[in-house]
Amino acid sequence: MHRDVIATDRAPRPAGGYSQGIVVGRQVWVAGQVGIDPDTGIADEDVGIQTGQALTNIAAILAEAGATLADIVSVTAFLDSMDDYAAFDEAYRRLVPEPRPARATVGVSIAPFKVEIQATAVVPAARTD
Repeated sequence: MHRDVIATDRAPRPAGGYSQGIVVGRQVWVAGQVGIDPDTGIADEDVGIQTGQALTNIAAILAEAGATLADIVSVTAFLDSMDDYAAFDEAYRRLVPEPRPARATVGVSIAPFKVEIQATAVVPAARTD
């Protein structure tokens, strides 16, 4: 099995022993992204803004593989507090196009961040030819 590593300066650099993304065939796995702005290294305190930035980071990683947010088939979102679910979901719905991917949302302790989002996408065949 051949795996291609995805790396872009348009998303935060990995903070540990992992890749921003991995491509196998037409499938793309994007590592969990938090709301850090890659230009400033700072995350806003607002969960909606963190959600938007995390999705922007995911979009940048997907773009390196020839995919977009519309190509995502599955998302796992981690919220530091389930009290933030409505604000998270509102920001998510604004940015992720329909039909939206399958999604699980889990409450976990991820301080100092309020949200982390992991995604799996499939690059359309027309973009891989």
